[in-house]
Amino acid sequence: MAPRHKTGTREEWRAARLKLLRAEKEHTHLGDELARQRQELPWVRVEKEYRFESDDGRLSLADLFRDRSQLIVYHFMFGPDFAAGCPSCSAIADGFNGVSVHLANHDVMLWAVSRAPFAKLKAYEKRMGWSFPWASSYGSDFNHDFGVAHTEEELAAGPVEYNYREAKWPPPVSEQFAAIAAGAGTDWQTFSRERPGMSVFARDDGAVYHTYSAYSRGLDGVWGMYHWLDRAPLGRNENGIWWRRHDEY
Repeated sequence: MAPRHKTGTREEWRAARLKLLRAEKEHTHLGDELARQRQELPWVRVEKEYRFESDDGRLSLADLFRDRSQLIVYHFMFGPDFAAGCPSCSAIADGFNGVSVHLANHDVMLWAVSRAPFAKLKAYEKRMGWSFPWASSYGSDFNHDFGVAHTEEELAAGPVEYNYREAKWPPPVSEQFAAIAAGAGTDWQTFSRERPGMSVFARDDGAVYHTYSAYSRGLDGVWGMYHWLDRAPLGRNENGIWWRRHDEY
């Protein structure tokens, strides 16, 4: 049976690979330039007080740094009314679970923050076998202020902003997305009040500054499994929602 993909000689493969290598190097250098531009963004001082529940008790935003100068927060979709964490966020968390210790030893603290009460986070953390720091912002404006949660009043008033542009709520629902919401123990309307994102902070001379945030496909860079799939013969090869929590396969 003939393969479904074009074939060629080793010499043809090498010529095509060298052409691709030039494009990959351009992509790498563009990534370096984007990283430089991120670092050049102006810092905005965080004046508001936020409180989080964690294994270390009740903490402020400054406390999350744990004596480091940099802090990355992954906004993990786990709302107060969810029975379990978002499966997509869970797949991302599987990827960074082993990374957090390396960042912590390179002057960067990585935390996940969710709006669900801390007891729910701890139960889910135990189920997933994770060890990264995870805090609850339940009762805080933190998720709202950094663009990953909206109040009922905002949603009732009309379109809201997400990923730096106006977004209708609730987003269109497909059968696959409805299934994801059901997997988190809630309905699509409730599920979609939470949004994924990441926010980055710096601490300088005792003050905390917001330096960067990304949402939606801006998170592709931290969704580790896709970087492997992009190098597999069939690529992402997606037809709807194919991933599960790692204990559901």
